Amino acid sequence: MANQPPQLNLPGNLIKYVIFFIILMMIFSILTSTVFVTIPPGHKGVLFKRLGEGVVVDKVYDEGFQVVAPWNTLEKYDVRYTDETANMDVLSKNGLSIKVELSYRFNPLPSKVGFLHKEVGKNYAQGIIKPEIRSATREVIGKYLPEELYSTKREAIQDEIYQMTRDALIPKHLNLDAVLIRSVELPATLKNAIEQKLQEEQLSFQYEFKLDRERKEAERKIIEAQAKADANKILNASLTDKILQDKGIEATLELAQSPNSKVVIVGSGDGGLPLILNN
Repeated sequence: MANQPPQLNLPGNLIKYVIFFIILMMIFSILTSTVFVTIPPGHKGVLFKRLGEGVVVDKVYDEGFQVVAPWNTLEKYDVRYTDETANMDVLSKNGLSIKVELSYRFNPLPSKVGFLHKEVGKNYAQGIIKPEIRSATREVIGKYLPEELYSTKREAIQDEIYQMTRDALIPKHLNLDAVLIRSVELPATLKNAIEQKLQEEQLSFQYEFKLDRERKEAERKIIEAQAKADANKILNASLTDKILQDKGIEATLELAQSPNSKVVIVGSGDGGLPLILNN
């Protein structure tokens, strides 16, 4: 008769304890994932009560360790800033098609994530923000000509799109931080015409600047000449024969004291001034 492997005979109480321990571990693992919840950095928590009022909108759970009843769930929302881009074809004021690439930065309002979860849900980026950005962009650019979007009014258009979208998102508990026009693509012929026009305007500006500089230089010279003429007029009016004689005597005295040899004839010059003759 073949040898049979030994059978492990466990006491009945021990088997019960093993089964109880296994069930206890299963319950503990389930409770660990539902009762003890960690909210990561940059996130907020929204409580959903299955047996009560549903979404709790007036209380937001901060990041860190949280304890939740096993029959409730705690939804996590990332409230950090998120950057996304949008590419679209829009019509300008004169009906031309323009390709525009936008980038925009947004985040949920941290104190309103309960309302956001109840009224919108987690798909707010695609369901709310992107359509509002597209709608505002088409409406704003439709009021401008292509050359204004391409050059002079670009920043103003950005600000209008931002303000219009932000006003639409605030009631939906979302915040828009910035909108930037990254690129504008116009039809080739229109782009070349605009660039040519800008070059001509730049040349005209340089020419006007040069003329203005020359006009100012001419005015400066006229003012300088007039000032000299006025000064000479005042000086001539103030010079009398007596003053000239006094100045001549002072100059003669200074020259007489110099070591150079000279001959001074008093009263022989014009107006009775001394006449000085060098050897």
